[in-house]
Amino acid sequence: MPKPEKHIFVCSQARPDGHPRGSCSAKGCAAIAEEFWYQLQERNLFGRFQLTNTACIGPCGVGPNVLVYPEGVMYSGIGKEQVTAIIEQHLLGGTPVAAYQTPDDMWG
Repeated sequence: MPKPEKHIFVCSQARPDGHPRGSCSAKGCAAIAEEFWYQLQERNLFGRFQLTNTACIGPCGVGPNVLVYPEGVMYSGIGKEQVTAIIEQHLLGGTPVAAYQTPDDMWG
């Protein structure tokens, strides 16, 4: 398998209902991961980009969260509707989608 250009992590953390941190699972992360899988397959991009479901990656309260490496760009509060823009603008175009990025102060 060739080394991917970028690695996409989709938070799939599941916590019990009412947990104070919330969870990306309760906010629709499965649909986001499915849309990435679908589009990467349709565009024949699996050799260039790696997709992984992962546990908690940080700011649960503003999820669902997607993290793209090697840049370390996190997207929060997205839905499957934003996947196309992330693929086209960030993964293929090289420019992160500023409108969907996690605010810098959430990394603290």
